[in-house]
Amino acid sequence: MIVVDTNVIAYLFVPGDRSSAAEALYRRDPEWAAPLLWRSEFRNVLATLVRLGRFELPTAQSIQEEAERLLAPLEFAVDSATVLELAAQSGCSAYDCEFVALAEYLDVPLLSADRKLGRQFGKRVKPLA
Repeated sequence: MIVVDTNVIAYLFVPGDRSSAAEALYRRDPEWAAPLLWRSEFRNVLATLVRLGRFELPTAQSIQEEAERLLAPLEFAVDSATVLELAAQSGCSAYDCEFVALAEYLDVPLLSADRKLGRQFGKRVKPLA
């Protein structure tokens, strides 16, 4: 099991430069966990792509449903005190620290393309290859 951030989820479901890396990661470890926040962040990614004309709304809705089916078994609420502590110590956003907090709670790595998270939480955060 690993925790993945919303960018990694997006790379898996939205074709792009990093899709092959996300697909390879999923083949290696298909148990992806995420805080419940991922849903809102991913909806925002898809809404932006709809506004940009990259997807039609029904396509974005279908992608969201597929992603929710994949992640639903391993979605978690995270402890607010822990998130705030991590954000205060690191200077990272509380949004990003939700993923770090979950990875720490589950004692698994967080896979992310976010370099700042990697610098601040190097022992816990692993880069997407």
